[in-house]
Amino acid sequence: MSKLKDDEMTFWDHLDDLRSTLFRIAAFVGIASIVFFAFMKDIFNKAILAPTRNDFYLYQWFNSAAKKTPLFPDFCVGNFQVKVININLSSQFFIHMSSSLWFALVFSFPFVIYQLFLFVKPALHSNERKNAAGVFFFGNALFYIGVAVGYFFLFPLTLRFLAGYQLSTFIEQSVSLDSYMSTFLMVCFWMGIVFELPILAWFLSQIGILHREFFNKYRRHAFFSLLVIVAIFSPTGDPFTIMLFFLPVYALWEISALVVKRKPVEIEEESVEF
Repeated sequence: MSKLKDDEMTFWDHLDDLRSTLFRIAAFVGIASIVFFAFMKDIFNKAILAPTRNDFYLYQWFNSAAKKTPLFPDFCVGNFQVKVININLSSQFFIHMSSSLWFALVFSFPFVIYQLFLFVKPALHSNERKNAAGVFFFGNALFYIGVAVGYFFLFPLTLRFLAGYQLSTFIEQSVSLDSYMSTFLMVCFWMGIVFELPILAWFLSQIGILHREFFNKYRRHAFFSLLVIVAIFSPTGDPFTIMLFFLPVYALWEISALVVKRKPVEIEEESVEF
C-alpha cells in the first residue's frame, strides 16, 4: 500500500494500489496452479473421479443405512459405476490446465480475500476494522463449507441420479469428460460462492442497506424466487437436482436473516405546545 494517507492519495495512486493488489493475487494463483498441475493426475484419480466409483464414501453410507431403513430412493443404493470417456482429442490436456487453475482459485481464496481487504482497509472505520478478523474467518469457513457440500453431497447425488436415468434400453450410458468436469466445477466452486450470502447480508446490514425486517417481509417471495433462480442455473435442470440445490440455498437465506441487524426504531418527537 502507498505510504500516503488515504485522503491524500489521488485517483492514480489508488489505481496503482489496485494494480499491485491484482498482481500479487495473479502471481499467487499462478504459482498455485503450477503446483496443482504437477499433482493433477493423482487428484483426478483419488478425488475428482472418486464419485464415479461405488466405493465413494457417500454411496457406502447409503448402502449401510438402507439395510437399517428402506427409505432411500432406488438410485441411492446398490452398485454404481460411471464410465467417463473422452471424445475430443485435446480435451484431456485443456482440462488438465483448467482444473489446475480452478483448484488454485479454491486454494487461494483466503489469500485473495485478504489482499482485497488490505486494499479497502484505509477506507474503513476503526470499528469496521475490528470486525474484519471475524468476517474474514467466517467468510472463508463458509466458502469451504459450500465447496465441501457441493463435492461430498450435491455432486455425487446429482451424478448418481442422472447417470442412472435411462430413457431407452437401446441407449448406452456413458459420460463425456467435458460434461463431467463442467458439472463438477460448477457445483463445487459456485456452491462455495453461494455460501458467502450471509457475509454479504451482514455487510449490507452494517452499512444500513439491509435489515431483518426485509427478510421477514419478503420470505415468501424469496422462497419462490430462489426456486426459480436455482431451476434456471442448476447444472442439469431435473427436479431432483433443483431440490438438492434449493434446500441449502434457502437455508442460507434464513441464516442471513439471523446475522443482519434490526432496523433502528425511529422515535417520533411529539411537538410540545407552549
